[in-house]
Amino acid sequence: MINIILLGIVSSLFIHSTVNNFPPPGTSPTHGIKQVIFYIVGFVVLIVMTNIDLNIWIKTRWFLYGILLLSLIVLWAAPASMTENPSSLIPEINGAVSWYQLPMFSFQPSETIKFALLLIFAVEIDRHNRKHTIRTLKTDVWMLTKLMIILAPVAFFVYKQPDTGMVVLYLAMLAPMIYLSGIQRKILLVFAAIPTAIIGFIVGAYFFFQDFYQEKLLGALSPHQISRINGWLHPFEFLDSSYQTRLGLTAIGSAQFEGKGYMGNNVYVPEKHTDFIFASIAEEVGFIGGALVIVLLFSLIYRIILITMQSETRFGAMIGAGIAGVLSVQIFQNIGMTMGLLPVTGLTLPFLSYGGSSLISNIMLIALVCLIKQSYDGYFFKSDKKD
Repeated sequence: MINIILLGIVSSLFIHSTVNNFPPPGTSPTHGIKQVIFYIVGFVVLIVMTNIDLNIWIKTRWFLYGILLLSLIVLWAAPASMTENPSSLIPEINGAVSWYQLPMFSFQPSETIKFALLLIFAVEIDRHNRKHTIRTLKTDVWMLTKLMIILAPVAFFVYKQPDTGMVVLYLAMLAPMIYLSGIQRKILLVFAAIPTAIIGFIVGAYFFFQDFYQEKLLGALSPHQISRINGWLHPFEFLDSSYQTRLGLTAIGSAQFEGKGYMGNNVYVPEKHTDFIFASIAEEVGFIGGALVIVLLFSLIYRIILITMQSETRFGAMIGAGIAGVLSVQIFQNIGMTMGLLPVTGLTLPFLSYGGSSLISNIMLIALVCLIKQSYDGYFFKSDKKD
């Protein structure tokens, strides 16, 4: 909790600084105060969730999954006449239809459904292992098939928004859970070999078969995705596509070692208070401050792993692995894209970027960690026996 409170202080201060210097069009510079309110709401959610037995959350997992999947389908099916209106319930924002614009707040189902997916994956793996005590190739393949069937409709409708980055996060959450499930290592090798071969093929085509790469590989993507990839790989050739990345690099690089001081950010970067909040932090507090923020983020992940592994149950370990996996990849992707190391996506920086949906969905995951700790600390009952 101390770790999250520190991240909340950092988030609110630098969002206030960024928006005060570069207010988004048509808004007043009150985002820092709003972020404080989001954190207060998040801690209320945390308190409520941790006072409800973990078994109740487990029992509601399919209900939550169904409701959130339905909300994703509605976003996908929304007519253009609705999405093209910025003041409608379902507006198109930055080329994606991912949000419900409600009177008091915005709601992003693709963020919240991580909570339901995490519970479903952990329960299904745990039940599968209890049922199939003798592991065979057939039982392991069946387990993977069930998990893919659960993930497939969510991944499809989120990808169609389009939001490829969120689909990657779902896979980042599932992958370590599969690893800890006890699955046979030869199956893991096959699954590791497939993406490795695909990446190798794409890299080979990029360097040695440019015509095939441009026409067949890039041609299969949407114009929005092509623009981001070209802006990443050729930032000084595709100036429009790399505009945000180049400004992010300028903000971070101009700060040097010690930074420009609080409220000293003077490089405009689009979405600097949301997706590019790390550029704002690094610009004001330099390499030293940016490194400390990264340490703070990964100390939180370390604590999550430590707490869940101490539960000494496979279910608890899988919950911790899933949360650590999704947060680690999101942090790496977000900070990497601000430095031009990775293509720009719509992924926020956990606990630091402005926004209620992302923050509260991540706090819901933290609530699961707290519930697991309560279960072995004797919050309700304490036993010397281990499951």
